[in-house]
Amino acid sequence: MTSLPIRHVSNIAKMLAFALALQAIYVAFYGGWEPSVHRAAALFFCTLIAIGAMPLAREFPSDNIFLNHLFWLVDGASAIIMGFACWRFVDAIDDMENLIAEFSTVDLWAAVGAIMVLLELTRRSFGLVLSVVGGLSLLYCLFGQDLPWIFQHSGFDLQQSMELIWYGFQGVFGIPTGIVLSLILIFIVFGALLEGTGAGEVLIRIAFAVTGGTRGGPAHAAIVASGLFGATSGSVTANVVGTGAFTIPMIKKRGFSGAFAGGVEAAASTGGQIMPPVMGVAAFLMADLTGVPYLTICIAASLPALLYYGSLFIAVSLEAGRLGIRKLDKTERQTILPGDMLKSIMLFGPIVFIMATLISGRSPSMAGFWACVSAVGFSLLLNPALRANPGRLYTALARGGVAGAKIMMAVGTIGVLLAVLNLTGIGIKFATEISQLGTSSLFLALALAAVTCLILGMGMPTLPAYLIIALVLAPTIKLLGLPVLSVHLFIFYFGILSAITPPVALAAIAAAPIAEANPITTAMKALGLAFVGFIIPFVFVYEPSLLLVLDFSWTSFIWVMARLMLAIWLISTAVVGFEFSHLSGWSRLARAVCGFAVLTVFANFQLGAFVLGLVIIALSFRTARKNDQPLSASADG
Repeated sequence: MTSLPIRHVSNIAKMLAFALALQAIYVAFYGGWEPSVHRAAALFFCTLIAIGAMPLAREFPSDNIFLNHLFWLVDGASAIIMGFACWRFVDAIDDMENLIAEFSTVDLWAAVGAIMVLLELTRRSFGLVLSVVGGLSLLYCLFGQDLPWIFQHSGFDLQQSMELIWYGFQGVFGIPTGIVLSLILIFIVFGALLEGTGAGEVLIRIAFAVTGGTRGGPAHAAIVASGLFGATSGSVTANVVGTGAFTIPMIKKRGFSGAFAGGVEAAASTGGQIMPPVMGVAAFLMADLTGVPYLTICIAASLPALLYYGSLFIAVSLEAGRLGIRKLDKTERQTILPGDMLKSIMLFGPIVFIMATLISGRSPSMAGFWACVSAVGFSLLLNPALRANPGRLYTALARGGVAGAKIMMAVGTIGVLLAVLNLTGIGIKFATEISQLGTSSLFLALALAAVTCLILGMGMPTLPAYLIIALVLAPTIKLLGLPVLSVHLFIFYFGILSAITPPVALAAIAAAPIAEANPITTAMKALGLAFVGFIIPFVFVYEPSLLLVLDFSWTSFIWVMARLMLAIWLISTAVVGFEFSHLSGWSRLARAVCGFAVLTVFANFQLGAFVLGLVIIALSFRTARKNDQPLSASADG
């Protein structure tokens, strides 16, 4: 009974989303409008798209006519409330800036209602976590004066709260919303174009062909495909579902368990968000927030990302050796189809355009514009299926518009949190506590910050996760005297890794049904595979040479790389339980301890653990040769 109105509303939302995507392309080239008008109009527009794309009647289907009418009434009222509140923001902004604004009770409660709409649409888009955080921050602002310890503030009434949260540029309509409209939205559209024009399909075929000669086979293909495509997607779960539908069944077919197959895909897709040059769109946001040039961020993030993916390759090869999985014969391997390498330009061509535009000194938004234009151009030129059905471009742009609208809902909710942090001063208080802890132990302060990042990032896509953590924690960690780039990369890593960290572990939850495995087991497999991601941020804080752009020293760089590679090997073999042959429990424990010890900050421990680690590997090799075991599970890559 409700399918007809849902279909009509969805089609309208699709058209609005298509228009939003075109607006993003226009703004990337020509620039935006007056900030108050642009941000308010965009928020209202995105609200309409979000409601149309995710109506309550679709989320809670029912044959009850009263309930269906109630659902549509709620959605319609939400749109009206948001429209009125956005209009009042634009109407009042000049008076607010001149400190002469007066707000009626209707104005204040309209703002509250609009915030409730934001929270609800954030829930529909990304689940309860961020929505609850936004709601609790609003309650804290209004009632936090009765809380103990650092959480107590002086108290703020409804007018004081709404003036900052809604009727100004420090809350919902603040800097994060402006950054999304001017910079991020164009790259969300770019990612949707890549996905919709067939670039991902070609990439998966090439990845399977290139890795067909390795023992890991499809698992290695998943790492390559998910890493490259995930770098542009901006969503770990979307990447898991998109590439995992192809890779996970193939990994299982080779003899790996379902949980391991899902864990590989989850870990690889998560790593795509830390892979330059796009880093799930966050690289551009990081450049804007830190003032560090985009290319510098790409250089700094490159080596840690390569180490992360190198560790995934090693872990998969070791697991294949443990299970006795052999390489495929040449006749069984997937081959690259004629024209596949040429079609790969659909993915790599736009990335080259991004880099070339930025190197020439143009803005990141202009780079996004040319990335979109080149993606469409290359796809029309190289993909006959797209030429036969150009409607796929409309669908891709509309999908990008819907994704952008969802991000706007999340960023609006983050704006509520940002305003509350500024108004109550809780951020400064928290920073003071962390910095005091850092005076006694930098490691403990960083560990506490890492856990906080994992908690704040749970259940959120890349961009909102990084944004909320950067606003809450980055100023805190900077008080420890660390370089701003190290700080932001540190929090970015742990925010991203929340996607595979139980109990939420969205990437693992997305992979588990495809793998027909338990979500928690899948998450634990992903954690074991991705352990390097949890280690590297601590390493580059203590050893900035790893980032190549901070206090670089060849001596320090060579030593930290040697220690890291040895630690990766030792811990990988400990986790999998296999090296040249199956390992005993004591051997695995010794490897794990030695692997972590080689990364300690104490020079004597470093050297001793390094030598001991080499001895352990040599003894294992000797024992395997003596027992005539097949050597090196990773010899094939």
